[in-house]
Amino acid sequence: MTLVNPYLISRRKNFFSKLAAHHLDGYLITSDINIRYLTGFPASESWLLVSPKKSYYMTDFRYVLEARQGLPGIAVHRYRSSLSKAFGSLARALRLERIGFDDRHLSFHAFKRLKNERPASIKLIAVNGLVEELREIKDAGEINLIRQALKLHLEAYRFLKGVIKPGVRESEVLLQLERFVRDRKVGFAFDPIIASGPNSCLPHAKITDRKIQPHEPVLVDIGIEVDGYKSDLTRIFFLGTIPHLVRKIYSAVALAQEKAITKIQPGVRVADIDAQARRYLNSQKLGQFFGHSLGHGVGLEIHEGPRLSSQSSSILKENMVVTVEPAVYLPQKFGIRIEDMVLVTAGGCEVLSGNRNHRD
Repeated sequence: MTLVNPYLISRRKNFFSKLAAHHLDGYLITSDINIRYLTGFPASESWLLVSPKKSYYMTDFRYVLEARQGLPGIAVHRYRSSLSKAFGSLARALRLERIGFDDRHLSFHAFKRLKNERPASIKLIAVNGLVEELREIKDAGEINLIRQALKLHLEAYRFLKGVIKPGVRESEVLLQLERFVRDRKVGFAFDPIIASGPNSCLPHAKITDRKIQPHEPVLVDIGIEVDGYKSDLTRIFFLGTIPHLVRKIYSAVALAQEKAITKIQPGVRVADIDAQARRYLNSQKLGQFFGHSLGHGVGLEIHEGPRLSSQSSSILKENMVVTVEPAVYLPQKFGIRIEDMVLVTAGGCEVLSGNRNHRD
């Protein structure tokens, strides 16, 4: 008999508490990532009907055997007609009446079918973000996987120190990096960014065949994925003599990051963290060259809540994992971005990608 991971049991218990708070007796989850969070199973083209009575994973012939092996504690229902009809029959069998769903994860076409094919006794209620709110707070299992990803990530950056040299093309660096990652039997969390010289002023630069030149910065932004969980770090590699302007900008970005990180602790508004870094860059007359938010949550997705933005009303909580990535992009010249991952702790924070503990 396969035992259910205790972390999954805790996540489902927390989710049932949310259902009770919204007076729901069931919830339909159609997002693959959210299904994975609650089940540990890499879902694909399937739905999950969750209720305190019983939970059903609805899938077709292609995935049913894998699902039955990988979903202890959850019934697997093979549908033959459509997911919406399967949902209706299961909800009726469980005698559910108020079922929530996240309308951001359903196409309009799928919603129409769901609405038309449900039993008349079932009321569908759009309640968005219930799973995502839980995902913002990482449990010990998730933090451990993120640490594993970061360990390999930092090894990759040490490896790149011997690869990034004048005359080497950005695309050649990528080939070496791909081999390194593949040999460790992991994958990338997103398409890597390897941007040399003026290419580095593009926040999401595409890798080109440009040859790296002496005395210029090379911006490398990569992520490693371990068992679904991601890392996300950006580093700047310097070749030869560092020009005065590059050194000045790098120092300013590094100090902006330091000021932001020292403010991270439970109860602080994420908008205030963003403002801390932005305020310093403005004082150096560099704020106009920093156009994106300061950071974001990382977990099963490379970008998830909370978003460290001036527009966000989120409050930091213990065991959130966020990036802090201030930057300055000088058009047609170069860009500097420094990105680290930070765990919010009870008394402050821990820089997961370094060895520093920050406290106010």
